[in-house]
Amino acid sequence: MVADETVKPETLEEQSNTNAAPNPNPNLRAVEEEEEDELEEGEIAGGEDESKGSSATTAVTHPLEHSWTFWFDNPSAKSKQATWGSSMRPIFTFSTAEEFWSVYNNIHHPGKLAVGADFYCFKDKIEPKWEDPVCANGGKWTLAFSRGKSDTCWLYTLLAMIGEQFDHGDEICGAVVNVRARQEKISLWTKTAMNEAAQVSIGKQWKEFLDYNDNIGFIFHDDAKKHDRNAKNRYNT
Repeated sequence: MVADETVKPETLEEQSNTNAAPNPNPNLRAVEEEEEDELEEGEIAGGEDESKGSSATTAVTHPLEHSWTFWFDNPSAKSKQATWGSSMRPIFTFSTAEEFWSVYNNIHHPGKLAVGADFYCFKDKIEPKWEDPVCANGGKWTLAFSRGKSDTCWLYTLLAMIGEQFDHGDEICGAVVNVRARQEKISLWTKTAMNEAAQVSIGKQWKEFLDYNDNIGFIFHDDAKKHDRNAKNRYNT
């Protein structure tokens, strides 16, 4: 699974030994003190080599192929607005593995979100709306979970997307988790619904990454706009 291949990037540092052994030669201490006394005013003990060792270490980052943006649709705000999507807000855009983890580890996961919340992760510059030019001719695969059971699959979905694990990664727009009273749903949005081969490939790979065995369906956004909840799956896997 993708989770096994994806490792949280971390910087490892060696720990210094605080329990240093006592000086076996007492005379060496006196010699060192004499050398320190002979230093001219302003001269640094240890010279050039020590100054090199004290230089700051540059932090290592792991850039992603694309930048991604987290979006949140607040359930309390949705009840006060008439137009769908007007309460949706971008939260944070990240472009490295380190930035992703710094955000993910400090936000609520689906099981902790309020009923009615929608949480998105989309490629930067793509809004998670049917009206967005990139999404307009696309569709989505959807998985359903019992309430509080989608956290792990949500994480694996994010890692598969930002880690470019899909053969047709260019087709991926983003993903959303919808938290409802009785269930949670994760949908994977793609941009070219008519490309059946690409969509079926994405659906099959997604199930493999998540070790998900139930049948899943793909709905065109156009069908969803016309028929709402009565829209039928065009593809299944």
